[in-house]
Amino acid sequence: MTRTSKKTDEIEHEICGIMEFPDDRFEEIIGELGFVCDCCGRCCTSEFNDHVFLLDEDAERIIEVAGREALRPAPNYEFCDNLGRFYVMGYALRSKPGGDCIFYTGGRCEHYGDRPEICRIFPYMLHREEDDEGNIDWRQIGGLDMHGMYHSEISVEAARDIAVRVKRYEVAFLRQKLAFFNKIEAHFKKHGLRHSQQMYDRKMREFKMGGEIELYVFEKGEFIRMKYSI
Repeated sequence: MTRTSKKTDEIEHEICGIMEFPDDRFEEIIGELGFVCDCCGRCCTSEFNDHVFLLDEDAERIIEVAGREALRPAPNYEFCDNLGRFYVMGYALRSKPGGDCIFYTGGRCEHYGDRPEICRIFPYMLHREEDDEGNIDWRQIGGLDMHGMYHSEISVEAARDIAVRVKRYEVAFLRQKLAFFNKIEAHFKKHGLRHSQQMYDRKMREFKMGGEIELYVFEKGEFIRMKYSI
């Protein structure tokens, strides 16, 4: 089994796990946490978050309201072929020089109504984690006790709506990731390429020192080629 084939199997398993996670249990978790956003803005800063990943539909909406210059390739490139070209599964919002989100100005989001889906569901993302007794199950976590207000009263209807949105986001993210891995496998096979960790490490050192890299960003099922530097 190839590296990508193993990854796709893992992703498909994870999608099934999220879809099968009991809605009533997830709604109960949301109600127990009782998180309410108070627009503190911390999740928009480099101190609390590394980047804002964009689903394809998020990227399309951001381009419409702020232009393509508001995007950057998502960090943590997944692959580098033996010719030294990197591949990444999508875009992130561009950051200001200090690392804060490009839309975060004066303590508020300039495009709050058009904010990415990840910003809308934060911090109710699903993750498979181990509890204090070593039991592994799907749980939510996202900078708890660092943002917003907790233990607020959340109605059953609101908890149900949050659960639906989170599951929809998580599945959409994983399906985009799955499509990316399938595309990588087909692209590498077609062009006789392979992932090279040695090339990855060498090119990444050059990149971090200010060098330019060749990068392929996965966008709507295709690779968009670009030259990119920090």
